[in-house]
Amino acid sequence: MRVTHVITRLIVGGAQENTVSTVLGLQRKKDLQVDLISGPTPPGPEGSLETAFARMPNLLTIVPDLVRPVDLPKDWRALSRLTRIFKNTKPDIVHTHSGKAGVLGRIAAHRAGVPLILHTIHGPSFGPFQNNLANFIFRSAEQYTAKFTTHFISVANAMTEQYLAANIDQPEHYTRIFSGFDLDPFLSASNDLSLRQKLGIAPNDFVVGKIARLFELKGHDDLFSIAPGLVARCPQIKFLLVGDGKWRQRFEFQARTLGLEKQFIFTGLVPPGEVPRHVGIMDALVHLSLREGLPRALPQALAAAKPIVAYDCDGAREICITGETGFLIQPGDTASVAEKLIQLAESPELRQKLGDRGQRIVKELFPVDRMVESIYELYLKLAGRIQSA
Repeated sequence: MRVTHVITRLIVGGAQENTVSTVLGLQRKKDLQVDLISGPTPPGPEGSLETAFARMPNLLTIVPDLVRPVDLPKDWRALSRLTRIFKNTKPDIVHTHSGKAGVLGRIAAHRAGVPLILHTIHGPSFGPFQNNLANFIFRSAEQYTAKFTTHFISVANAMTEQYLAANIDQPEHYTRIFSGFDLDPFLSASNDLSLRQKLGIAPNDFVVGKIARLFELKGHDDLFSIAPGLVARCPQIKFLLVGDGKWRQRFEFQARTLGLEKQFIFTGLVPPGEVPRHVGIMDALVHLSLREGLPRALPQALAAAKPIVAYDCDGAREICITGETGFLIQPGDTASVAEKLIQLAESPELRQKLGDRGQRIVKELFPVDRMVESIYELYLKLAGRIQSA
């Protein structure tokens, strides 16, 4: 059975890491022939995962016109190219990811007569984070492509609920499969004092970590707004910002303006393989994003037994459980975020209790092999339905 995945770009990010892990895991199945189509990944602070296919270049095809911004001439050429590819290779399954590739890939697969068309919802393409016109366009595109989508995979039940509320398909056409990852590096992550020293963090500093692109909707502004008060109450606090992005200079300026250059540590782009080492030196992780599916940073922190404080946004509540794995806060309630961080700073016992509970949950639900196996079993079930019809 031939399976082709399609994604818009391969920057360093949760949806992209999920897709790469899925493709590399599924290609080990003897009864599957798996490949990936992606648009180009431009050089820049967001990094690239294309190197994951350096030893298996036959698994990855780049379509230059498949780009993230709306560009009608390029979009038309990308759609035509994808349609030709599918007609020539005749995949049994086309499995799309991300907004642009999700729409163009599914239309192309439908035009090429692909029997099974799946789409993974890694995050919402419409919602209160953008204007009414953009929401209308993206919601309409999802409603249209749903007509020939065989099945949806949601990384969180919150995604299924949002799509059903927008009249996109029926409940029986959705399956939640958590975005798994290699747990071992996080399970074994330790408080590396040499890394702390390298980053200017003292052994007794309380480190609040945040793993996210330095860009809009990721919640950094809310963290900066409470930072002066947190430092006044907890002088040994440090904020470790793991990631890079177009807004880095803006946030560095904010840190200087607040006189908190020594409290905010900007790591820049950290390769996925180095993220566990950085999580290991955190005492807690904060996630204040206003647009996510189920942010991988949350289960990654819990895998290292680090408690989490997160906004109740999209799928966060499915892993951030108040009093069990951390604290779930209403978006914008920065005062509560500050109080919970102080509570964690003052109680190593509470941090240990929440972290241990979170680690047990993640070990059960988020192994990458479990994700790959669930997707494989879904493929077989859907293929069986087609064959018996």
